[in-house]
Amino acid sequence: MSELPLLEGVLKYIKEKNISFCMPGHKMGRGFNSTQIGREFLKNILKFDITEVDGVDNLHNQTGIILEASERLANFYGSKKSYFLINGSTSGNMIMIFASLNEGEKVIVERNCHSSILNALIMRKLVPVYIENTISSKLNAPGVLNLEHFLQVIEENKDAKAIIVTYPDYYGICSNLEFVIKTAKKYNMKVLVDSAHGAHFGVCSDLPKNAVELGADMVVMSSHKTLPSVTQTSYLHVNKSSYIDKADFYFNIFLSTSPSYIQLCSMDYARFYLEEYGKRDYEKLISIAENYRNKINSLGNMKILDRSYIKNLDYAMDIDLTRYVINLKKGYSGNLLLKYLRQNKIQAEMSDSSNVVLIFSPFNEEYEFKKLYEVLKRCPVEKIKSEYIPTIAYGIPKMEILPFQAVFKEKEVINLDNSAGRICGKTIIPYPPGIPIVCPGEKIDSDILETIRYYKYNRSELIGVKDNTIEVIK
Repeated sequence: MSELPLLEGVLKYIKEKNISFCMPGHKMGRGFNSTQIGREFLKNILKFDITEVDGVDNLHNQTGIILEASERLANFYGSKKSYFLINGSTSGNMIMIFASLNEGEKVIVERNCHSSILNALIMRKLVPVYIENTISSKLNAPGVLNLEHFLQVIEENKDAKAIIVTYPDYYGICSNLEFVIKTAKKYNMKVLVDSAHGAHFGVCSDLPKNAVELGADMVVMSSHKTLPSVTQTSYLHVNKSSYIDKADFYFNIFLSTSPSYIQLCSMDYARFYLEEYGKRDYEKLISIAENYRNKINSLGNMKILDRSYIKNLDYAMDIDLTRYVINLKKGYSGNLLLKYLRQNKIQAEMSDSSNVVLIFSPFNEEYEFKKLYEVLKRCPVEKIKSEYIPTIAYGIPKMEILPFQAVFKEKEVINLDNSAGRICGKTIIPYPPGIPIVCPGEKIDSDILETIRYYKYNRSELIGVKDNTIEVIK
């Protein structure tokens, strides 16, 4: 047994020398090695681990270099004010929701949102009304926002103060945010966007427009996901001057008073890189990705999504071409393909029963795409065969009590078979597809129970279900 299990475990992983087709966007440091200032940063990286001493500014009282860097960030993205987040996009989502909404207010929320959004709804004691996501039969996975249901929900809830949406989703697919924003403005509702996967959007014409440019009121972006920035770094953009005071207040609450200057400097560098070299390098990346997409699509048994997929998809606006979604034919498993790639020293981002997602940045080199193609070409298809489990659509249950009320109610653990008619005490989420079947405070009816049983029978990972038992309000 190791005396340093974490340290030695990560060192062991590094020594495998896997190709990084996953986060973070600096791709094992290459993003910093690509420029002179980046190399200097990398060479002295531990010396950048300083505290807020005189001469380097204060994150919570910006008057010098942090303020200047933040202003450059805002100018680049076109916001009224932008913030460096050293607690990740989770803190950004918290700041965004607390700064935009008061306790007890109603908010319209995309059901397929990040867990930090759901947690913020509870912490802020909000009244959520959920919008359904479509289910893509092609992907066998959750799809974009159901705009027909969105229009119905907004018409029935004109008193809602804001709408929270994700843009893009994990598959790089963009809901029609332009339509959502235009509609919300008619009802004087704020639009809050979790754009964790879209920090690189808008840097060239081959990429989708970024959410700030489209007119969202507040936007959170994970710089570490796609840009040369270290993990746990993100940006928050505020698009209206009237929201800045509250954003400042909650920024100071949700962010550490001991910020990492390694993180701060990497975020400044990511913006600099994108501004100076982004257009050229992303155009090159997309060209290489397109070339090998065509090669891989010729192999059979799998296809990589492109814009032709979007043309046939209701409610979608665009797709991110800097990632591959390898969609397998029925009878083949994305999870098994992910395992096969890892055995061949290719680290993908994620998989589900029918897909593998790979995330690129300009620091992935062409030889890595070539290796991916060759590894897929010689993949023994019998190794990735699996029973096809279709993703099914399910409705949104009736909310009996608000989520924040459910959290503090006394709970009991009961057998799943006896749960019909009870109020859920803990979120139940199947992976895939990752959309909550039922959230705290919602009623478990017979349809919900059958949906849970379906995913349990098909051996999906079911968060919130343990040994055929679930947690309900006592």
